[in-house]
Amino acid sequence: MRTIYLECAMGAAGDMLMSALSELLDPAARQEFFETMNHLGLPGVQVTRRDAESCGIRGTRVEVTVHGQEEHSEDVDLHTHAAHTHDHTHCHGEEHVHGHMHPGEEAAHSHHHHHHASPSPADIRAMVEKMNVPAPVRQDVLAVYDLIAQAEAHAHGCPVEQIHFHEVGTMDAVADITGVCLLMHMLAPQQVLASPVHAGSGHVRCAHGVLPVPAPATAWLLQGIPWYGGSVQGELCTPTGAALLKHFVTRFGPMPPFCAEKIGYGMGTKDFGVANCVRVYLGQAEGEPLPQIAQLCCNLDDMTGEAIGFCTQVLLDAGALDVFSTPIQMKKNRPAVLLTCLCRMDQADEMAGLLLRHTTTLGVRRTLCERYMLEREAITVDTEYGPVRAKRARGWGVDRIKAEYDDAARVARQKGVPLRQVQQEVEKSAAK
Repeated sequence: MRTIYLECAMGAAGDMLMSALSELLDPAARQEFFETMNHLGLPGVQVTRRDAESCGIRGTRVEVTVHGQEEHSEDVDLHTHAAHTHDHTHCHGEEHVHGHMHPGEEAAHSHHHHHHASPSPADIRAMVEKMNVPAPVRQDVLAVYDLIAQAEAHAHGCPVEQIHFHEVGTMDAVADITGVCLLMHMLAPQQVLASPVHAGSGHVRCAHGVLPVPAPATAWLLQGIPWYGGSVQGELCTPTGAALLKHFVTRFGPMPPFCAEKIGYGMGTKDFGVANCVRVYLGQAEGEPLPQIAQLCCNLDDMTGEAIGFCTQVLLDAGALDVFSTPIQMKKNRPAVLLTCLCRMDQADEMAGLLLRHTTTLGVRRTLCERYMLEREAITVDTEYGPVRAKRARGWGVDRIKAEYDDAARVARQKGVPLRQVQQEVEKSAAK
């Protein structure tokens, strides 16, 4: 199974994740990536790749500048509490300071920057929707930013819609998040795994005082994710990094048996005495066994169509995954029907009993099947015809949306339009 494994021994930050993932691309794709990043339409943003080194290990550092200005970190002195400022958000009407959150990604200046503009979540959404990137990338960016907004709102104790982001820090973070989402789209892994996350230790200074590591927003995002403090003094996992992990990673734990094809190193700028990098692997992982289902079959040559239809409905009502019939030819050239029932393994005995009871067969054949599956999600899409329920299927490099038939048919009848027109409108609206 094509897998990306993220080694987060030195935490996770947006720019370090982007740097590491960019190393997995071949040269032509890497050039395409940076060209796309520099034409996103983000005001004043420039994205540049540079070679970097930490403890003798060479890797990549992606620099994001906003109007020529890059975020830099300061050393943290816990004895004097000279920690870097941290907040990139504030509630509407609340004084805010400039700062970010990671040595090498979103660390802060020691002086304050005052800006006239403080983008809100709605402003971020409008900005992202204008980006010239594939629709699934925009959807991933917005999902990650929604996680960050929820975390910051929880930390500040105010509604999400009242959150406002610092202007320069926002442009930097949007670029980092978009870069990671675009790289995931280009690399198209079937699954993303990660190690437990090293969050760092010590304290950071925010607008409201000195706070422990991980900071409140990061701690909120790390719920459900295994992490540890370790002995490194400083903030290693940022809210941006935590949100990206929460969105993309399907399982945290030790690396499974793995055949690596490519390895990437995303370097930070701080010197901790240990290699300050995120390491990523792309290759084939020995995944968990595929889920099994039972396939139950019987040949029927002496039942009416009505009786077979009745049995089909009985099986579906009992919870069968699917039931279908296939025309076949039996002994003495008799036309017949092959009735097939797909069900979960724990349903097999029950379904076999129903087949024996409601058909004329004298026996039911059982075959065990493994199946590859896409993750499915029920969503509602706002269209020009109104809200329409749909299914979203993702995984294995696939991301598609299909309108629910009942809803699409209802709308088609109400609006007097072809069914296919409603289905196309759902697909178009979902891609926006």
